[in-house]
Amino acid sequence: MTHVSWSPPDASKAGATLETFILEGMFKVPGATGTFTSLLNQISLAAKLITGRVRRAGLADVLGWTGDTNVQGESVQKLDIIANETMINVLRRRGHCMGVASEENDEAILFPNARGGYLVVVDPLDGSSNIDVDVSIGTIFGILRCDQGKPVTAESFLVPGTEYAAAGYVIYGTSTVLVLSTGQGVHGFTWDPGAGEFFLSHENVRCPTRGNIYSVNEGNTARWTPGVKRWASWIKEENKAEGRPYTHRYVGSLVADAHRTLLKGGIFAYPADTKSPGGKLRLLYEANPMALIFEAAGGRATTGRARVLEIVPTELHARVPLIIGSKHDVDTFEQFVKDDS
Repeated sequence: MTHVSWSPPDASKAGATLETFILEGMFKVPGATGTFTSLLNQISLAAKLITGRVRRAGLADVLGWTGDTNVQGESVQKLDIIANETMINVLRRRGHCMGVASEENDEAILFPNARGGYLVVVDPLDGSSNIDVDVSIGTIFGILRCDQGKPVTAESFLVPGTEYAAAGYVIYGTSTVLVLSTGQGVHGFTWDPGAGEFFLSHENVRCPTRGNIYSVNEGNTARWTPGVKRWASWIKEENKAEGRPYTHRYVGSLVADAHRTLLKGGIFAYPADTKSPGGKLRLLYEANPMALIFEAAGGRATTGRARVLEIVPTELHARVPLIIGSKHDVDTFEQFVKDDS
């Protein structure tokens, strides 16, 4: 990254609030204005508001479908709309965010009066098909710098992930955890509803070099390329000397599957197939944020052929294959698919 907006504190801050952690990181950067710090705090506030709505979903008539479809052609849940509106409304308030690209909106939403120098890309509620059955869901976000001397347009968002200033996700599960990285380490903060704060609970997260869990939708097997099929067969074979077979775990919520993979190691794969030859997951607000987090934690992120963070998007809702996880396991996947056409 060319410019540093924030840097993690030097000493252990276990138990510190997210706000304190962010402020102390800001103080390490000469000339920091506090704009980036304020933007992170706004995203944290949106996460607090969303988790409140998620926790009350079964009591507040916000479960179920709206009857609409989004730009992805996917059915929209009521909580999708609530989470999207919450994130956008919070980000527009202080003028630090100059625009938002969301999974739920066809076009980027621009804030022409803002002067903050940052853009946000977001999937406000990932895995929303799991809402009605109480399976973990989440929010994924990335923060991009933009040139304050130029008008912000939709094209301002079309930069590779290497240009992201920060990325993170929030998982709404048995507890609510916010995971954050500016490319310099990965840190997790757990929400304490009694105190109304996120507290540092996962300091300097490192993805294990190798795991024993694989996460993939095996319902797509018939549509996979030959290399992916060989990999999926190999990973289930009995070979104690090589630590196989791996255990299969798949939730169908990117945040949930990625969070487990980050902490436990192994691999999450949503490869290209005959139905989605260009991939299924969105580059700007799903693949890039997860790729930044995994690389910062010592893992890897690839399409099977290319480093995710180096791909230059051509449209807001561009899709890519995504394989993330432990370095050894992602390396092995690439060996199996290298000859696929």
